[in-house]
Amino acid sequence: MENKTARLTVLIDPRKKKAFEQLCASQDITPSQVVRQLIRDYLTQHGVSYGKASVTTNPQVKSPSSE
Repeated sequence: MENKTARLTVLIDPRKKKAFEQLCASQDITPSQVVRQLIRDYLTQHGVSYGKASVTTNPQVKSPSSE
């Protein structure tokens, strides 16, 4: 797990939240663990590296703001 943390607030339909929490509980994993893994996978999929000093992007990948 990362040394420092930051909060990310997400608005979600209450029914989806409940279903997500139930699924996570049935798999003995926290919702936060799943969300962190999804973020890591998404960054990797889009060629974004992250580390101690900075965040860099793959110049081959278009960011949503550049479209």
